[in-house]
Amino acid sequence: MVVPAWRWLLAFCLAMGGISAQAREYRGHPGVQAFVAAMVEKHGFDRDELTRLFAGAQYQQSIVDAMERPAEQVKPWYAYRAIFVTEKRIGDGVEFWRQHRETLERVRRDYGVDPAIVVAIIGVETSYGRITGNFRVLDALSTLAFDYPKRSEFFTRELEQFLLLSREQRRDATELRGSYAGAMGYGQFIPSSYRAYAIDYDGDGLADIWNNPVDAIGSVANYFARHGWHAEGLVAVPAVARVGYDRSQVNVLVKPVLKPEELAAMGFKPATTSVTVGPEHQAPAFPLELEGAEGVEFWLAYDNFYVITRYNRSHRYALAVYQLSREVAARMADVPG
Repeated sequence: MVVPAWRWLLAFCLAMGGISAQAREYRGHPGVQAFVAAMVEKHGFDRDELTRLFAGAQYQQSIVDAMERPAEQVKPWYAYRAIFVTEKRIGDGVEFWRQHRETLERVRRDYGVDPAIVVAIIGVETSYGRITGNFRVLDALSTLAFDYPKRSEFFTRELEQFLLLSREQRRDATELRGSYAGAMGYGQFIPSSYRAYAIDYDGDGLADIWNNPVDAIGSVANYFARHGWHAEGLVAVPAVARVGYDRSQVNVLVKPVLKPEELAAMGFKPATTSVTVGPEHQAPAFPLELEGAEGVEFWLAYDNFYVITRYNRSHRYALAVYQLSREVAARMADVPG
């Protein structure tokens, strides 16, 4: 089989990390040329239109810098939690829930997803739609696809998905804005997640996660439902660990398989002073160990916790979302219906 020339060129450019990071635009970039050829052959894009589009794309050093210091990799749990589980974010979450109560109750019925989790995701991601990112998605994904060798393959795929969603939704690719990683809207969907999970929840013909909270709420709920959220399932419970506990499965983000007796044999059990042990606690879980403000914290994480990590593959992120959701839900219990 003859391999098209653009595939050889694209593979070479990705392996070499593109041209020097000193470049400030993508006119004539060999990686872009290979990518354009791929989009023309695979998806029928117009070569001249894509060439003009990338002539206006610009390298952003600040995007590369941000990729090198994500909060979940450098902050201990107590510091990470302090960013997201705050009095302001809790109060704003109550207000967001109050404003969109009907839609949130609708997703509970339609998808079996806890409204508190949807609210917390949007709160953690964008402070309820207020901070959605001001990078042009085209610049962000071009920078990471063509000049960030560590993740170039992944972001090249996301750039492909971005151009497809722009064409499908008839959105101007030069106008859409998002995070430094190309995540967009209230729930910060990357382009592949948009195409897979974003929904038109108000029926106006557009899955608008950028400006329409109804679509954003429905899209987050759809994401969770499609990843296996259990309406009656646990997320996480405080745990205790015996001296000399087995650390082999601690903080391992895999679908839970350890039964209560297996966890007990490893040295972990629910902190019965904090929770009532019931039938739901017989579900498989895995242990968490985190650096809390007052010392080491232990938790047992269940399948719904794992589902949260499908949104962001960080146990700190998932626990912050869960704790914020519980705080907001507790306050909402006192809000008149």
